[in-house]
Amino acid sequence: MKIDGPLYAQLAEAGNDARRLQALGYDGVYTLEGPSDPFLPLAIASEQCPGLDVATSIAVAFPRNPAHTAYQAWDLQRLSEGRFRLGLGSQVRAHIEKRFGVEFNPPAARMAEYIRAVRAHFDCWQHGADLAFEGEYYRHTLMTPMFNPGPLEAGPPAIYLGAVGPKMTAVAGAVADGLIVHPFHSQPFLREVQLPALASAVTDAGREPGACAVQVSAMVLTGSTEEEYRAAEASVRGLLAFYGSTPAYLPALDAIGQGGLQKELNRLSKAGRWEEMSALVDDDLLNAFAVTGEPATIAAGLSRRYGDIADRLGIYAPYSLPDTTWQAILSDLKAEP
Repeated sequence: MKIDGPLYAQLAEAGNDARRLQALGYDGVYTLEGPSDPFLPLAIASEQCPGLDVATSIAVAFPRNPAHTAYQAWDLQRLSEGRFRLGLGSQVRAHIEKRFGVEFNPPAARMAEYIRAVRAHFDCWQHGADLAFEGEYYRHTLMTPMFNPGPLEAGPPAIYLGAVGPKMTAVAGAVADGLIVHPFHSQPFLREVQLPALASAVTDAGREPGACAVQVSAMVLTGSTEEEYRAAEASVRGLLAFYGSTPAYLPALDAIGQGGLQKELNRLSKAGRWEEMSALVDDDLLNAFAVTGEPATIAAGLSRRYGDIADRLGIYAPYSLPDTTWQAILSDLKAEP
């Protein structure tokens, strides 16, 4: 199981932060689609950190034309010498339609076609296939030598898909190289709902078992002192409240009998009552969604939850701790059987 760390740095500091994460013992780094572009920092990380895996986790697909995404992925795969993974996601309807101003529905069918369109470019560039993709949402039928980047020694990059609901999870199983498990997940949801749905989709698509790898984003809550822990706890509670307010993430709450909480969190979010939302995240909910405890216990907790299912594990910890703390956790985690 490989371990990935979050590359949160702004572009000017991306190289320094990537080197720091590599020195801590991470096998790879991933970027998020937040207030800045997720692709650009990975170019710097790839250039300055040989041997480091790099990935978008995730880049929002629909606002980007499949051709643009294919070119960016190809460049990063070349620069990283085969260590790039293209992680895509749909985001939620409000952001796609209101923030990006593009079509959203139907998201699952659109995403399946999107991934096939990106792969059509990969097949053209790598194997010389005609670019002849004609779908319901995307059409790509022209590729002249001037615009063909040519084959890669390492081959095309893998495409991973972030998913929560059954339809998007089925898309991952049918057409993606990997599933990115959202950090807002509970164990009953992951093991009893999402992974069985993934396995069924792989089988239904006629693929071999294991054809779709599993990358888990794992929320971690820890700290070496009471002050560190409480600051981290406040951050994680707030994040869980934010995720829990989103209708698309209801299945993870339903799986632990907390579905009714979503409506209340959503109501408070629309009123901007963020502190009240965090107060609704009790200790049981906190422990259901995050691996919590002193630093010395975190590796064992992560291994118990994910050691038998995750091909890659992304540490998701939206707060600051000393590097020595993370270095010790990573060392412990790599020593787990």
